[in-house]
Amino acid sequence: MTSPHRPAALVVETREIDLVDDLLAYASPDDPLAWLRRGDGIVGIGAVSGYERGPRGSSADDTSPADAWRRIAEASEVDDPLRLPGTGLVAFGTFVFDERSAGTSRLIVPQVVVGRHHGRSWITRIRTAGEALAEPTVKPTPYGPYWSATLGPGTLDPAGYQAAVRQAVDAIRAGELEKVVLARDLVGTIPVGADLRRLVRALSDDYPDTWTFAVDGLIGASPETLVTASRGVVTARVLAGTIPRGTDAHRDTEASASLSHSVKDLEEHRYAVQSVLDTLRPHVRHLQADPEPFTLKLPNLWHLATDVAGDLADHASALDLVAALHPTAAVAGTPRDAATDLIRRLEPFDRRRYAGPVGWVDGDGNGEWAIALRCAQVGTLRPERGPAEEDRNPAAGDTVAVVAHAGAGIVAQSNPEAELLETRVKFRPIVDALA
Repeated sequence: MTSPHRPAALVVETREIDLVDDLLAYASPDDPLAWLRRGDGIVGIGAVSGYERGPRGSSADDTSPADAWRRIAEASEVDDPLRLPGTGLVAFGTFVFDERSAGTSRLIVPQVVVGRHHGRSWITRIRTAGEALAEPTVKPTPYGPYWSATLGPGTLDPAGYQAAVRQAVDAIRAGELEKVVLARDLVGTIPVGADLRRLVRALSDDYPDTWTFAVDGLIGASPETLVTASRGVVTARVLAGTIPRGTDAHRDTEASASLSHSVKDLEEHRYAVQSVLDTLRPHVRHLQADPEPFTLKLPNLWHLATDVAGDLADHASALDLVAALHPTAAVAGTPRDAATDLIRRLEPFDRRRYAGPVGWVDGDGNGEWAIALRCAQVGTLRPERGPAEEDRNPAAGDTVAVVAHAGAGIVAQSNPEAELLETRVKFRPIVDALA
C-alpha cells in the first residue's frame, strides 16, 4: 500500500460503457471487491494504491483514514465526465470494530472499477502517474462450482453466551452502563479455491435490499447504513430492536406489532438513535429523524428502524463521519466507552472487522458506508491458532478458515434465552449462504 505521508500521484479515467447485467461476474473469484444493492453498485479489480493500519502501536504512522484519503485524492488527476455515485477515484474500505483489535483496517484503490447506477454503466482505470496506461483484460469470468462451508460453535458457545448476557444485565442494573451489544461466534472452513463470488451472489439474491459487500475477505449483507454522504446531503439508517418473522401472514403481522410496542426494544432503539443524532449534530444542519421508528421487513426478521438526514455543515468527508459515528450504540452500546470496555471483558474473541465500518469513498469525500453485519471473515482463524487474517492462500489441498459473528442489544430487561434466539435469527443469512 502507498504511504499516506507521500501518496503516489494517480491518474484516473472514467468512461461510459454498455450496460453491465452482472457486475459481480467481473470481480476476482478468490478475492472479490464489491459493493452491490439491487444490481447497482461497483466492483474492483486489482489494487494500485490505498491505506492500511494494523494493530494499535504496531506502526509509528497515526494518520487517520480520512486524512490519508485526502492526501491521495489531492495528488490524483481525475477525468470523470459522468459524475455518478462510484465514478472517478474510488476506494473500498473496511475497518476494525475496536482500535485494540489485532485486525487490519484498509482502504483499497483498485486498478479497475466497473460500475452501474440507474441504467448506466462505466469503467474506471486508475494508474500511477508516469506509468504507461495498462489495458488489463476486463471481462466477466464464469462462476466456479458451488461449494459449502463446515461450521461449528466458536469460542463463545450458546451456554457461554447466555452467561455473558446475565453478566451484562447485572452490570447494567448496577449502573455501569445503559446498553451493551454482545456477540457470539461460529467458526469453520471452506474449500481452498472456492469461488467466493458464490457467497456474495447468494447474499445479494436472498437479501436484495441490503448492502452486499466483499472487501479484503470480509463478505456480508448489511441492512444498516452507518452513513451516506452525497453532494452535501448526509443520511443514515439506524436499526436496533429485532424479532423473527412469523411463520404465516397472521403471525407475521403479530410479530411486527409486538416489536412496535416492545418496551425493551423501543428503549434499545432510542439509545441507538440518540447516539447517531448527538454525533452528527456538530457536522450537519437541518438534522431530521423520524419521530417514531418504523418496522423494517427483511426475509428472516423485523427490525425497528429510524432514518436520519441533514445537510453537511462543514467540510467533513464520509470518512470523517464514519470515524465520528463508529461504534454506534446499535453495535456497541451506551455510553460508548463503558460498553466497549464490557465487550472486551465478556467476549472471549477479537471481533476484528465484524460490526466495523465497510463501504466506499470517492475523491470528493462522498461515499456509502454500512456496518459490517450478517457477514463472514474469510481467512480468520480461532484465537488459539493465532491471527491469520491475511492468510487466504493456504497450501493446495488445505482449507480456508472462516468466522462469523452475530450479536444482540442487551438492556436491563433482557432475557438470556431471548437474546440467544435473536443471534440465531441474525446468523441465518450468512449461515444459509455459506451452506
